[in-house]
Amino acid sequence: MFVAVARVELHIPAATSLKDKRRVVQSVKGRLANQFPVSIAEIAAQRQWGLAVLGVAVVSGTAGHAREVVEAALRTLERTRLDADVGAVDVEVLSAF
Repeated sequence: MFVAVARVELHIPAATSLKDKRRVVQSVKGRLANQFPVSIAEIAAQRQWGLAVLGVAVVSGTAGHAREVVEAALRTLERTRLDADVGAVDVEVLSAF
């Protein structure tokens, strides 16, 4: 079993409140979870208006497939979110057991 995880920074320049930020974060989480078999959570910077840090994870039987799914989700995020800029991205594949 392999787990691919990504840490993604989203810069949300138009956010003027936490409510604005939450709207973008919830939209991102919903869209990616509907399109890809991933789990997504906000993992840091919860109180900063213009920054969201998301964790994205997928479990698969092969390392290559796990990485492909996470990277496809990240490409989709970069192409479709006009209200958020993707900043630093770190991807890692871990072997479990």
